[in-house]
Amino acid sequence: MALDYHSEGKPGKIEIVPTKSHQSQTDLSLAYSPGVAYPCLEIQANPQDAYRYTNKGNLMAVISNGTAVLGLGNIGALAGKPVMEGKALLFKIFAGLDCFDIEVDERDPEKFIAAVKAISPTFGGINLEDIKAPECFEIERRLKAECDIPLMHDDQHGTAIISAAGLINALEIQGKKPEDVRLVVNGAGAAAICCTKLYMAVGVRKENIVMCDSRGVITTSRTDLNEQKQQFATSRQISTLAEAMVDADVFLGLSVKDVVTREMVQSMAAKPIVFALANPDPEIAYDEAVASRPDLIFATGRSDYPNQINNVLGFPYIFRGAIDSGATEINQDMELAAVRAIADLAKRNVPPIVNAAYRLNNIHFGPQYILPKALDPRLITVVSSAVAKAAMDSGVATRPIDDLDAYRLELRRLMGYDDKLLRRFTDAAKRNPKRVVFAQADTDNMLQAAAYAYHHGTCFPILLGNEEMIAKRAARLDIDIKGITIVNPRHDRELRRRHRYADMLARKHQRDGINRREAREKMYDRNYFGMMMVETGEADAFITGTFAGGGNTVKIAKEVIGIKPGYNHFATMHIVTTKRGTFFLADTSVNHNNDTDELVDIARLTHEAVRNYAHFPVMAMLSYSNFGSNPEHGPIELHRAIDILHEQYPDITIDGEMQLQYALNKDLRDELFPFNTIKGKDVNTLIFPNLSAANTVFQMMHAMGGAEVIGPIQIGLNKPIHFTSIDTPVRDIVNLTTMAVIDAAVYERVSSGNIAQPRRRRNNSD
Repeated sequence: MALDYHSEGKPGKIEIVPTKSHQSQTDLSLAYSPGVAYPCLEIQANPQDAYRYTNKGNLMAVISNGTAVLGLGNIGALAGKPVMEGKALLFKIFAGLDCFDIEVDERDPEKFIAAVKAISPTFGGINLEDIKAPECFEIERRLKAECDIPLMHDDQHGTAIISAAGLINALEIQGKKPEDVRLVVNGAGAAAICCTKLYMAVGVRKENIVMCDSRGVITTSRTDLNEQKQQFATSRQISTLAEAMVDADVFLGLSVKDVVTREMVQSMAAKPIVFALANPDPEIAYDEAVASRPDLIFATGRSDYPNQINNVLGFPYIFRGAIDSGATEINQDMELAAVRAIADLAKRNVPPIVNAAYRLNNIHFGPQYILPKALDPRLITVVSSAVAKAAMDSGVATRPIDDLDAYRLELRRLMGYDDKLLRRFTDAAKRNPKRVVFAQADTDNMLQAAAYAYHHGTCFPILLGNEEMIAKRAARLDIDIKGITIVNPRHDRELRRRHRYADMLARKHQRDGINRREAREKMYDRNYFGMMMVETGEADAFITGTFAGGGNTVKIAKEVIGIKPGYNHFATMHIVTTKRGTFFLADTSVNHNNDTDELVDIARLTHEAVRNYAHFPVMAMLSYSNFGSNPEHGPIELHRAIDILHEQYPDITIDGEMQLQYALNKDLRDELFPFNTIKGKDVNTLIFPNLSAANTVFQMMHAMGGAEVIGPIQIGLNKPIHFTSIDTPVRDIVNLTTMAVIDAAVYERVSSGNIAQPRRRRNNSD
């Protein structure tokens, strides 16, 4: 399977992609000769301009000679290339840094140093990787001194930074202070030496450290020690790891599997900490360690156990902050800033996207969670900005960052995590929280979302369901639902309310075939009951989960809430935030095969909704044809809808029908179709010809990543009623809850007459 992964399709894991236009002769003349001469001369005059005119400011190198490759040892430069490619991939996906992997077939330290130094001007930073000790110490020291860009041997410093962050948090949980603990280190290679030095920088005392190598305890009586080991030699009269472990508070293993026994762990002091980081198998197996004593905090380098000491929590973001600030080196101040940032992040509330990514519930700071998860999107802003600030404070930044808050936002945009729009919505919802009814409170995802929204001040949830079952589910998920209202529509105490709702519904539809007895039966259905809560003003918004299609729920919404006056249809819209900006897509959930009347209503409703979200809608009606090129069923309905919109609703900025490429490329659209009415404008709102097209596009964007998707947001009903899939992730339900609260506020403004509608041009039939 692993071999297939690396070989199928295009071999390897990375490729080079152009960032500038290259479709015309003019483009090529700018990219190469003669245009390329101009930036060359600018850089010759001012070398710092290389960061302005080339990719140097976003380009890393991962360089190795293959002498100590990832659990495989001295396998050589070429055999180590898959690992270096993998590291390059991690730089890209976690920090947006482009990266070349460079394998140098040279084991002589002097020649290796000369080779790396000679090519260093190409890069903004260099990550040394998988170079054996003790040569790696001198190689890194020399290159840091002789190169003017940030450079780090990640095998040493990466493990040290992440494990130090874990140590700080583990000690806090165990109620211990760094200066008081006794530390045992098994392994005396590059990573172990660097970890121990950084632990001392956070407070561990040298006299409380015992280090062991393959021959036993490193003591002052031994004569076989190199310079690195000598600095950690102890004068204690012990010779074995088992002796060293007695009454120790912390064990750090960077050695080989199975060298630690259950008895050794049991001999440690109360509330011990064991970091068994041998790769791929730890110094003591996970099951053995956790069974040895209940007061243990245990960490490994493996992702299948809690508390993974994973270098990817650090190196992408450390280099990101170092390069962006123009740091000439990565110094200890920057390392310690990364340590503290990573440690602090683990104490913050974990966002739903992280819980969902790991299929866990309610991850929180404690013995099983001392470090952030690798897929936590907050790492890039928290760690990179901390490192950049430390570079500036320590005087090694040549391009200081004036506004760190703006820098954090730019990092989120770089990685496609720009949730500025959602944060604005969330802030607005928190300023004016509403009562939101959750229909499926007896499902994990909806219950978690409701509790999250409540505890973050977004809304006042009303959970529909059996109180006892909801309480049991909350206990299983470790969710606090204290203070949240629970309503059981089937309970006898709700009889009077059910009858009142039923009477209202029967009166409303007495000429539509619904009698009082039938209406009373309907009120046992949570969708009917919950929507009636909103209809009567006893709640402000309603969220329900549907199965595929959701047709019955749509029918109930029309029956209970009704469609806005002036419209014959309602629809749903998704908001998609991407690196290119925010886009609004409709209709994504309700109307199947749209005729002209449906398309006009969808466009009008979407225009109104986008304006309510403080965006100016520039709309394109999509098809496989362009401006009447295929006058047949499908495109013709779109064509007619555009004619009606242009004639009767001139305030709506829309054109079509057109293919997606022309909607999103205004230069191409304006060149080929100069008559279009949205000339020169960037389209941000897409109206699809049918449900299949709209639903497929937004789901594809969601599944492929790189975009934040919010929705489906209901547009066109008289009150805020929102539908989503029964298995929607918690994060998406939380986002939809935010939009439901915003929509409830909009409904209040509409009711008071404070929102203008698109102007319709009167015709002879009006």
